[in-house]
Amino acid sequence: MDSLITAAARALAAGDLLGALNRVALREDAHALALRGIAMAQLGDFARAKALLKRAAHGFGQRQAVARARCIVAEAEIALVSRDLGWPTKTLEAARATLEVHGDRVNAAHARNLEARRLLLIGRLDEAEGALSVLDAVSELKMGTALPSATRAARELVVAGIAIRRLQAKAARVALDRAEDAAREANVPALTAEVEAASLILDAPVARLIGSGGERLLLIDEVETLLASGALVVDACRNMIRYEGLVVSLATRPVLMALARALGEAWPGDVPRATLLTRAFRARHADESHRARLRVEIGRLRAELRGLAEVRATKQGFTLSPRRAGAAVVLAPPVEERHADVLAMLSDGEAWSSSALAIALGASPRTVQRALENLASAGKVQSFGRGRALRWMTPSIPGFPTVLLLPGPLPSD
Repeated sequence: MDSLITAAARALAAGDLLGALNRVALREDAHALALRGIAMAQLGDFARAKALLKRAAHGFGQRQAVARARCIVAEAEIALVSRDLGWPTKTLEAARATLEVHGDRVNAAHARNLEARRLLLIGRLDEAEGALSVLDAVSELKMGTALPSATRAARELVVAGIAIRRLQAKAARVALDRAEDAAREANVPALTAEVEAASLILDAPVARLIGSGGERLLLIDEVETLLASGALVVDACRNMIRYEGLVVSLATRPVLMALARALGEAWPGDVPRATLLTRAFRARHADESHRARLRVEIGRLRAELRGLAEVRATKQGFTLSPRRAGAAVVLAPPVEERHADVLAMLSDGEAWSSSALAIALGASPRTVQRALENLASAGKVQSFGRGRALRWMTPSIPGFPTVLLLPGPLPSD
């Protein structure tokens, strides 16, 4: 590479994006296109960045396999940041394999980090953890030294994300502390900001506790403590019943989940049959068919909870009686409304396509599109772009009016 390309690469590494662009803005060779693509990505122009990196990869061709693979990894990172979850993962795997074969361990490790982050984003925690374990084994075996600071920070962010999803607050805090140290060592402002944003999750309410003592918000540490407290937890966040290490999933049984939640909220008292009919079946006027269906569903709930709790009939209705737990409580989302799962995905501030949301939520594209349309009509989400470029995000907080930042008239005007 010539001196101008080297200088642009150093400026880019130091965070001087405009300095890097000034050196390669008028050049059309593959190296210059790649540097321009990375700079444009860091400036937030993802569409332009992808186009430049594609041209760069084509310019390098098959003879410069390492440079071409680096462009593919950069394109994969842009796809992840822009929530293009349909981007072909096999292409990234092939690029990573090429980098490993040619001895570029640092960029190969970065590629594996991207694979793990994508798996975390779509909720495949075991696979993400497996990708990280392979990364650790490969780096120890072939690199012989620790990963670069930026790569270590990215890895610890994935570790923290897995721990948060599994409600392991202590492990998440330890990983975020390591990520903060690595980000500070790397001296990359964007990485430091990402670590700080992830840390805020640990200090925000993640659930509501509903029990005989009333209702209150819980932090993730408190949720972890509750799950280990020996109480029977009706988890309405993940639609399951928990007791210590035992879990009964009711994710595909919404009627049974509604009945279990109603019984858990009333513990140790009972719930009238009319209330159960309203909560489970939305029946305003109960007739004999409703009562018969309630008896059937209560029987099914008893079968599901066998070993954890009994559902006993009372004069007024039914009551939940834990077999070994000392108490029964309900764990509910902090805010309950329609399409809360879609809003939760959009809360990261990124622009999502409906297809990416469908992949992340494991739902059909049409279901997600209907949810987005309902949320948009309520003013809770907004869209921009058209066709395949249509993206969705939560409305931004209004800032300063632009006119206040413009200079006033010059004295000569």
